[in-house]
Formats: sequence, C-alpha cells, structure tokens
Amino acid sequence: MAAGLPLSIGHAIAGALAALILGTLAAVAWVAGGLSGLTEWDLRAVWFTLWQAALSATLSAALAVPVARALARRRFRGRGLLVTLLGAPFILPVIVAVLGLIAIFGRNGALNGALEALGLPAIGIYGWQGVILAHVFFNLPLSVRLILQGWQAIPAERFRLAASLDFAPRDIARHLERPMLRGVLPGVWLAVFLVCLTSFTVALALGGGPRATTVELAIYQAFRFDFDLGRAAALGMVQIALCIAAAALAARITVPAGFGAGLDASGGPPAPGGWRRLADAAVIAAAAAFLLAPLISVAATGLPRLTALPPEVWQATRRSVVMAVISALLCAGAALALALTIARGGARWVEAAGMLPLIASPLVLGTGLFILLRGTVTPQQMALPVTALINAAMALPFALRALVPAARALEQDYGQLAASLDLQGCARLRLLVLPRLARPLGFGAGLAAALAMGDLGVITLFAGDRPTLPLMLYQLMNGYRMADAAACALLLMGLSLGLFWMFDRGGRRDA
Repeated sequence: MAAGLPLSIGHAIAGALAALILGTLAAVAWVAGGLSGLTEWDLRAVWFTLWQAALSATLSAALAVPVARALARRRFRGRGLLVTLLGAPFILPVIVAVLGLIAIFGRNGALNGALEALGLPAIGIYGWQGVILAHVFFNLPLSVRLILQGWQAIPAERFRLAASLDFAPRDIARHLERPMLRGVLPGVWLAVFLVCLTSFTVALALGGGPRATTVELAIYQAFRFDFDLGRAAALGMVQIALCIAAAALAARITVPAGFGAGLDASGGPPAPGGWRRLADAAVIAAAAAFLLAPLISVAATGLPRLTALPPEVWQATRRSVVMAVISALLCAGAALALALTIARGGARWVEAAGMLPLIASPLVLGTGLFILLRGTVTPQQMALPVTALINAAMALPFALRALVPAARALEQDYGQLAASLDLQGCARLRLLVLPRLARPLGFGAGLAAALAMGDLGVITLFAGDRPTLPLMLYQLMNGYRMADAAACALLLMGLSLGLFWMFDRGGRRDA
C-alpha cells in the first residue's frame, strides 16, 4: 500500500495522463502531416511570438530589479501585504486584468484623459504595445518575487562583513548584488519567456490584427474561423517545439552566484539614506500603482452594476463554478495519488508523466481532443468536460511541486511506524495522509480552481450558446458594454480568489 493508496492507482493515473497528453499530441502531429501547410502569416505569428516573449521577459526582469532591491532593503508598514499581493496576478483571471488595463491605458482610459487635458497625443493599447504591457503587468510581480528571493538568499554575514569594510552602496552592488543577479536573472528571464510563449487571452483581447498575432491565437483562428484542422495542427506542433526548447534551455542556463552558506539569511542588505531612500520609495510606489490601479478601476466601475447583471451572466457563473470545482477535485485527487506513488519510490516515469502538461498548451490539447472525439460528440457537448479536464491537467504540475516534498517527508518520518501498526487502506489515508498533506493539497486544489475559473482558452474552441464567465466577459467587452463587463470582471475576480481561499483555507484548517 502506498500511504493508504495502492501503487497501482498512481501508476494508472500516470498512464492515463501520459495517454491524454501524448495521445492528443500524436493526433495533432498526425493531422499536421508536416509544416508545409503553414502560410506566410503563420510564420509571422511565430516570429511575433518569439519577439514579444523576448521583449516582455527583458522588460519584466529589468523593471523587477529596482523593485526587488527596494523591497529587500526597506522595512515599512504594509510591506508583508504588498509582497503577498505580488503573487495575486498568478491566480488573477487574465481577462480581468486586460479589462483593468483598458480602463487605465485604453482610448477612454484615465491615462489618455490626463494626456488630453495636457494637450498631449493619446496612446494606443491595441497592438503589440498592448500585448507587451499586459505581459509586463502579469510577469513583473513574478520577476520581483523570484529576484527578491535571490537577495534574501545572500547570507547576512556577507552584508555585515561589507559594513565592517565600510563598503559604499556601489561596492555592495559590485561584490554581492551583481553576482547574485548574474545567477538569478537568466532563470527569471526564461521563466517569463516561457509563460509569454503560450499567450492567448492577451493576444485575443489586445493583439489588434495579424501583425500582433501569437501562435496560440493563430491556432484559434485556424480552428474556429477557418476550420482548417491541418493548419491548426501544424501550428500546434510549432508551439510544442517552442515550449520544449524553452523548457530545456531553462533547465540548463541558470548559474549559481556562489556565496556559500551562512548562519542566517534574514538580515538583508543595508538601507542607504539620502536620495536612495527617496528612489526606493518612488520605485515601490510606482510598482504598486501600476499593479493595483487597473484592479481598483475595475472594482470601482463594476460594483454599482453588480446587482443589475443580466440572467445569462449568472448562468455562465454557475457553469464556471461547477467546472472549476470539478477541475480542482480532479487535480487534487490525481496529484495526491501521484505524489504518494513517487514518495514510495515509484518509477521515475510516474513523476515525468505528472510534468508532461508543461510541454503543451491548453489550445493544443483542445485541438487534439477535438480531432480524437470528432464524429462521436458535438463540440458543444464536449465543451465543459474537456475544459474541466484540460484545466485539471494544466494545474497538475504546480500541485505536484507542492505535494511531492511533503509526501516524501511523510513517508520518511511516518512510513515505518505506520507499517509497524499495520495502518493501511482508508484508515491510513484518513488518519495519517490527509491530516499531514492537507496544507499542500488544499493549496494545489485552490490553485487549480482559481486557474480553471479564470480560463479563457479551451472554452473558446468549443463553446456555443453555453459560455463560461470569462467568455461571457469577453463577449460583453466586444459588445462595448463596459459597465456590465466591469461588473462581470469583479464577480469573476471575487470568485477566483474566493475559490482559492476556500480550498487553501480548508487545507490549513484540517492540518
């Protein structure tokens, strides 16, 4: 027994997951029949995807350095809350943030209103500039968190030694901070680059035409508008190749800074005064305004219209909540079985199967499932089940990252004791496994629920007259019903964060 579950269950789930991912990719490869069907515009989409991902990653990493440095060396009231909020965009529905950015940077947004009052020309958000802006909005917090961890990993003894040697801030930057950044920044850049490679919702809402089309958006257009499955499949193969290449590069390029160990790493860098104090305050304030202003704008516009939303919005809400809960339960169950199997020394292919979703995007998997199921069910019939299944699979690697270390510690600390007490089956699961793994399991389920609640990917391929809440929000935006769209976005944002809190809090309460 594997901590209350037979090893065969973990192997079966790993096999089913491998069949789902590899089977759909094989179907895509079979229909693609090579890349000869790609057009000139498809090749431009590939180039734009690489270009915007590289520029977004560069800007996100470069802008994150001064913000992370300011947070590392300053202590102020609300700092912990601000650092926590930096993680919110990861579970924030993309379409909500897009609406918020339009409210600030759009044609009738607050920024253009201020520019008009000053007699300056307006700026546009649709096109490549909008795609880059949205990607920086989402990935700046991630970059700050990762770089901030690099600063916090420098042993405090190094900073105390620098102080005893009377190092100026530029000396600390030269001997401590820049070596750390050389080790951390390549990994940060590649992480953001990989995220931006699979951009769909941002390009769909802000792309602004064929000159700002990503590969994901080109797949959607070939599938939904042209119904050219061969071309969609060929684009899917290109997307898979890009993701695999970026993931392989990310695994090899990061170089450690080489500071060695220390007795404690909580001291942080010194906090210089003078103009540097003002500069740090300005950087933190600017980053907070950039990240919070769009969300505050959505809340302020949408709150008065929340109770006046049309009935179809509430119907879409019910669909989304049911789909998100199903995705969360599927993800949590699969992650638990795989983690327990891995902890008991399961075959290495089990862990590899759990990470397979990282090599494919939701739209590629959706295209493959449509190819496999075509002729047996209609697109409308497969819309919600396929969306729930793919969202569960895409969240699985993140849930496994949280569960596997805890499952290994559980097996190491309590495995022999449980075996000596003959604690097996459901009793072992109820008395030992679930109480000890409740926290990471709740976090993984909450993450899966939040990501599924805000997903605007697979559902766009199949949905007919039964949209989910993110798709309904996109339709309201396209209909220029911006007040209703803001209220819908506020509802979506609240439900996404609420579902995450409910599952995560449940895990903490039971632990």
